[in-house]
Amino acid sequence: MSESVATRRQSEARSVVTAEATPALQVVRGLVAAAVLLSADIHLVLYLDGFSDIPVIGPLFLVNVVAGLIIGVGLLIIRHWFLAFVAAGFGAATFAAYLISATVGLFGVQEQTWDAQAVLAAGSEIVAAVGGVVLLVAWLRSRTRANSMG
Repeated sequence: MSESVATRRQSEARSVVTAEATPALQVVRGLVAAAVLLSADIHLVLYLDGFSDIPVIGPLFLVNVVAGLIIGVGLLIIRHWFLAFVAAGFGAATFAAYLISATVGLFGVQEQTWDAQAVLAAGSEIVAAVGGVVLLVAWLRSRTRANSMG
């Protein structure tokens, strides 16, 4: 690899890290991680409170818990666009599943009420989805800026 290519790649890497390390984006990353972890926690509580006995839904809640833990902790320790992407997908998919369950039913389960847990979970999933998109946009902008400078 030529010296100029190596220098440009180092400069790009520094720009991406700098853009992702701004205080505002660190706060967003923390909020997204907290939102994902909160959603996972709520699903764990529901799983332990009887959802584990529901075919299909019970195992899906457990998958949600494990995935939420991995994504949430990953966001806190690793700065990578993929985790922002997965967090956005996690939030959007989990919220969509709840909306389907609350309207037409999902795998034989139809939610009837919006209790405090449902509202808290829905809010955290929206924050995860929107915040994940914000992190992705920031990453893409920093990459575009780094490429235009190189």
